[in-house]
Amino acid sequence: MSVATAPSGPAPESDRTGPGRAHWLRVAHETADDLATDAVAREQAGKTPFDEVSRLRESGLLTLLIPGELGGGGADWPTAYAVVRVIAAADGAIGQLLGCHYFLSYSARFFTEPSLAGRIEQRSAAEQWCWGGGFARQEPPLTLTRTATGYVLDGRQSYTCGVLVADRLAVRAVRADTGEPLAVVVDPVRDGVGVVGDTDTFGQRLAAGGSVEFDGVPVSADDVLGSLSADEDVLSPLTALASPVGRLNSVQLCLGMAEGVLAEAREYSRATHSPWHPDWPAGSSQDPQILTVYGELTVLTRAASALTDQAQEAVHGGLARRESLTYDEYAEISILVAMAEAATSRAAQEATSRALDIVGARSASARLGFDRFWRNARTHTLYEPVAPRIRDVGDYFLNGAHPPFVLPA
Repeated sequence: MSVATAPSGPAPESDRTGPGRAHWLRVAHETADDLATDAVAREQAGKTPFDEVSRLRESGLLTLLIPGELGGGGADWPTAYAVVRVIAAADGAIGQLLGCHYFLSYSARFFTEPSLAGRIEQRSAAEQWCWGGGFARQEPPLTLTRTATGYVLDGRQSYTCGVLVADRLAVRAVRADTGEPLAVVVDPVRDGVGVVGDTDTFGQRLAAGGSVEFDGVPVSADDVLGSLSADEDVLSPLTALASPVGRLNSVQLCLGMAEGVLAEAREYSRATHSPWHPDWPAGSSQDPQILTVYGELTVLTRAASALTDQAQEAVHGGLARRESLTYDEYAEISILVAMAEAATSRAAQEATSRALDIVGARSASARLGFDRFWRNARTHTLYEPVAPRIRDVGDYFLNGAHPPFVLPA
């Protein structure tokens, strides 16, 4: 069984009603430059990122994926991924928050019928919602109990991205009577919802993570988007594509953090003396050890970037296929994303760790803030381990097995 690039195709024209990719990339770079100016101070303060979300909202980036006719930016997923990567290079936590928001705000298109998805997106654009939550499986699960008028939601969802700043929560819940997993949207100000910023992670402090308690929260039929069942009798290939689409956000996040730390370390190296040899001139351009490290990390990051491009092209092509997508094509796309996850996770961990060696003992200074890259990357890769994805690649290559339907946290 070979691993080839999945069929690709043009983006649907209805999704191209906004200002265009060049505009959004310019906005992303301007926003990233703004975030970078105080990134160290903000990360060390660790405050809930209301101000950062306001910056994203004012820039228009929160509504980027919503069709233009519904009041959004009208951009496609390749543009959204590029934006996440740019933001992550400046601030990994805000990059994660934005990527999570993009996936959750788009999720109605995967899990519910078009008219309801359109109403949700139109209101999300009009009210500039920021989305938080996640559809990853967890134990014990949230439970959804049928009532005479709808449902009630109960349980606790632990460390979940974006919940401290979210205007809407999208979560996974299991029907108490049938055990079917469902995607549910909840207004966090509804009675019975309690959001707690109880995380004490050493990294990704500004990703607005926390836990959410649901105590008899009323849920209407329109709040239940649809099934998250992995049963192929229920799950269509297009709905299954939600898995690689969401996981590719993690790929862009890791790649952005790797590129961000290398760019910042390069700027530092050009302005200082070598930490390993005091006689080398400023910029360390003659230090063979530093040149070797930069060379190795550049190769590692560029290789991960190339694999990411292949995975992104495959995802884009799968979305363009819509209902004609097959399970075999979905599997091929998912495996390409799994390969990119493995490559970018390694690149992020290697680059953010070894950049500290490039800077030398001065990297221990809290004032410089180089440690935030490593802490952010390591925290994210702990929550999104790639060992299962590597096994999926091996099982597909050796046995032709389709990868499981796994949604990101």
